[in-house]
Amino acid sequence: MVLGMSRPWKHPKTGVYYLRKRVPADLRNVVGTEVVKITLGTKDPTVAKALHLKTLTDLESRWANLRLGAQTLTEREAHSVANRAYEVWVRMHRNDPSFQNFWQTEIYEKLWTTELIDISEANLKEFGSVKIHQSFSAFEMRRFCRKVSISYLTAGGINLDAASESKLEKAIAAAFQRASIELSRMAEGYDQDKDVKLGKELFDEYYSTRLVFKKNGISVKEKNLEQFSLTALLESWWRENKAAGIKPSTYQSYRNTIKYFIVFLGHEKVEAVTPHDIVAFKDHRLTEPSPKTGRVASAKTVKDSDLSALKTLFRWAVSNRKIQENPTLGITIKVTKSARLRSKGFSDAEAVAILAAALKYENTNEFKGTAFVKRWVPWLCAFTGARVGEIAQLRRQDIRWENSRCIIRITPEAGTVKTNEAREVVLHRQLDLIGFQAFIEACPNGHLFLKARHDGDVLGPLQGLKNRLAEFGRSIITDRNVAPNHGWRHRFKTVGMEVGIAPRILDAIQGQAARTVADTYGDVSLKTMEAAIDRLPAFEISNERI
Repeated sequence: MVLGMSRPWKHPKTGVYYLRKRVPADLRNVVGTEVVKITLGTKDPTVAKALHLKTLTDLESRWANLRLGAQTLTEREAHSVANRAYEVWVRMHRNDPSFQNFWQTEIYEKLWTTELIDISEANLKEFGSVKIHQSFSAFEMRRFCRKVSISYLTAGGINLDAASESKLEKAIAAAFQRASIELSRMAEGYDQDKDVKLGKELFDEYYSTRLVFKKNGISVKEKNLEQFSLTALLESWWRENKAAGIKPSTYQSYRNTIKYFIVFLGHEKVEAVTPHDIVAFKDHRLTEPSPKTGRVASAKTVKDSDLSALKTLFRWAVSNRKIQENPTLGITIKVTKSARLRSKGFSDAEAVAILAAALKYENTNEFKGTAFVKRWVPWLCAFTGARVGEIAQLRRQDIRWENSRCIIRITPEAGTVKTNEAREVVLHRQLDLIGFQAFIEACPNGHLFLKARHDGDVLGPLQGLKNRLAEFGRSIITDRNVAPNHGWRHRFKTVGMEVGIAPRILDAIQGQAARTVADTYGDVSLKTMEAAIDRLPAFEISNERI
């Protein structure tokens, strides 16, 4: 029987929804079953859908932890885990006065200053029902913290070394101490949810510090670092790096990763992100199909896109004192070079097939910019070797004729350019022969192929056009070993070398960085480009030279 693993499963008798997930082969001996079934505790399909995502994320995180074996926790990670104990304890006992001040400072100080002796199980209650009060000894409190720690680790599938277990037990003790303080304040009339008794300013001031421990009779307080959401972190990074010249396309890529990461986590608290979350997200991307594309991301994509974005943002957050530790340190993916089965550029037959289809393309009730992209961009890329995005964002004012030759200006003013430098390119005469000049003369100023959003953003619409152009190319060239858009760039370089165009001139036309310092001296002029472009052969469509 094939199990539906991607959505909540409704029990045929009770109507209650469940998560059902096949256990990965490498974990079946550890988990003890081939398929896990977890109740979502609801009969409401909408609620079940939301709970399914969170439960699935927790399950995959647990499996990722099981694969890691014995792990090491930093102090920050230990306190992040222990914070759950604080939240649960306050929620459970906010209306129970017997739990006010249950964690006495003098007992807390003794917890890790003496050896833990073995206490009979008869003296302990099960976690969740144990009654803590002032008469508890340091030994009992420490043992209680250990039981809570074990409970959390078991639920998360986490295996810690001895030193990290001790860190977590201490962090849980600190969490209970903070909960005691909070319960005591609530008993005095303060309501955390409604901000009563204390004004909002006092509320913020109180929570800007947290009691950590008492040392030599002096309360030591640690200032909390600025609380950031992942979205706010990205925007802060972008404000700084936009001024430093980072391209909007990089920001767009990072934003896509952060959106996906937030959905995976189920929250966007920067301080709560741990190395375990990064590893689990990496594993998730490598095994689960993307909801956007329906395909599993390649290791190269996860490394160069997802991990690169997270590493950059968290590294920036540490250097700018937003967080203390970088959860992405040491996490990477080893990417091996894939087998190359053919040239990355289009063959002559493939190029002619696409250009013939473009030449005959007619609008079929789609946005006119999309039709124009399919009609003209393949031809422009074939004779310039430019990146598809650079051509798709051309504006009417970026094109001119001098001495009967068409010149296009590829500039960051129109959108995004990888080198962040403007360049001019002379077009092949065949473009005018197939009506390019008449097309341009009929266009108003502004972008030729895309419509910017109301806020001026062109990256989103540009990506949409690139995707539709790729679909158009793929409908003609089905070989998955050649990219339907980028194949033009490789072909231009190949054909250029075949007709004897110097590499430096080809690089200048295509907007590639100088190969040597010597190449940065002098400019490749329009006159030089024109002579080089005229060496390129025209395309023959249907055995007739156009």
